[in-house]
Amino acid sequence: MRFLALNYGSEAAAATMSKAEQEAELTAYNTFGKEEAEHINGGEALHPTSTATTVRVREGRTMTTDGPFAETKEQLRGYYILQCKDLDEAIAVAAKIPEAKVGSIEIRPIVEWD
Repeated sequence: MRFLALNYGSEAAAATMSKAEQEAELTAYNTFGKEEAEHINGGEALHPTSTATTVRVREGRTMTTDGPFAETKEQLRGYYILQCKDLDEAIAVAAKIPEAKVGSIEIRPIVEWD
């Protein structure tokens, strides 16, 4: 089964990290990537929500707004696509994502179309 692991954390906290803290976080992510390579089918870090554009279509009219749809305390900072035998294994892998220690990881099964 494939799962999407959405990594949520505080952009404000990330912006105040020292160089050493940033390097430690990068090292933690690199270590996670190497240790869980068999489960990772893809993933990327995302630019801050200040770079986001939200698109809506209402009554046939396309509207865009800067930023995310709603104000939240945690922002989507990245994602992984995980290949796991079941939800329990996906939870075990997600618990090792560094963001889980300071933010949260949302796991969602990916629909497999025939």
